[in-house]
Amino acid sequence: MTEPSAARVDRGGGQRSTGAVTALLTCAMAFSMLQLFLLGALGPRLVDELAVSPAVLGLTTTAGFGVATVLSPVGGRLVDRVGPRRCLAALLMVSAVALALIGAAGSAGFLVGAVALGGLPQALANPATNKTVLKVIPAARRGAVTGMKQSGVQLGTFAAGLPLTALAGVVGWRWAVWTAAGAAVVTAGWTMSVLPADPPAGPAAPVWIPRGMVAWLAVFSLLLGCGIASVNTYLALYGVRRLGLGATAAGGLVAVLGVAGIVGRVGWSKAAGRLGRARWLPGVLAVGATGAALLLALSVYAHPLAWVAVVGVGVFAVAANAVSMVLVIQRAAVGRAGQDSALVSAGFFAGFALGPPLFGTLAEAGRYGAGWLLVAGEFTGAAAVALMWALREHRSVASR
Repeated sequence: MTEPSAARVDRGGGQRSTGAVTALLTCAMAFSMLQLFLLGALGPRLVDELAVSPAVLGLTTTAGFGVATVLSPVGGRLVDRVGPRRCLAALLMVSAVALALIGAAGSAGFLVGAVALGGLPQALANPATNKTVLKVIPAARRGAVTGMKQSGVQLGTFAAGLPLTALAGVVGWRWAVWTAAGAAVVTAGWTMSVLPADPPAGPAAPVWIPRGMVAWLAVFSLLLGCGIASVNTYLALYGVRRLGLGATAAGGLVAVLGVAGIVGRVGWSKAAGRLGRARWLPGVLAVGATGAALLLALSVYAHPLAWVAVVGVGVFAVAANAVSMVLVIQRAAVGRAGQDSALVSAGFFAGFALGPPLFGTLAEAGRYGAGWLLVAGEFTGAAAVALMWALREHRSVASR
């Protein structure tokens, strides 16, 4: 049994504009992780100004996603109890504070603390936005809207890689980050005007241990997250130190990753919403991500391959995470959409916490080729987990 449909839940709210809600959810997803993408895009500047080593840069990502991993189950329960509108507004305000603190950072330790605070909005993002999709969006459009709002993460990647990096070149990286913080505050106010009021809290038994499909997707997301986080964190630094690109051009690599991720997430999520074969898509996309990571490894010797590889990571790896959210929305138990989303997200965030430090030790030694091979191995593991689950599901359906 799944969550109730939008028509039944949105009592007294009137007809909301699906376009406005989709745009809002997309922005919320962008802001929930923007601080981490800014660390990647502004990595060369931070390494120089704050004397942050590549390994410490990876640890900042670990701090943010470590907090998100721990808080995700609690965040999912909070969304189910309190409601998505309040949680989305809180998400955006905490994101604004985290960004403001990053802009004020004067040392590596302060930077790590500011990024750790950004773990709270990450923990709320998928549960709150998924719950909003179930509450407001008609069932026939949920797959497409889910893909669009999940592409907000890549919108954040693009914003960090191009406009904010370019702005940093003009006014300095601190003012660029503070500009993003101000935009998050404005979006928080927009949330309260666009979304319907939250209903009174209803009873929902807490679920702390993932089971069934949620457990499989959590493990899949952990391995997928390890690889994606390494690409996000070290791509710009790789461009500068190994490919010989300038800081702005290296930020362009991150922007290309963002655009490719948007296209992949929207397209594959729409397909997952329409087809009855959505369970096969995560594994297939993870296989494609493995190929893209191998191209990144080869780009050490043939630099132009990096641009092709980045497109592949966006279209396949990044899209696979969005498809997993479509599956959660399609099969969420009554009253547990927030918690199910949070448990799958916790796996993804754990991967984001683990991946960059592993890659960082290789980057510290200048062994980027080995690092990208590690990413390929992580994507291969994700593909194996997803395909095994899909095969079990297929056999279960066939035996009925």
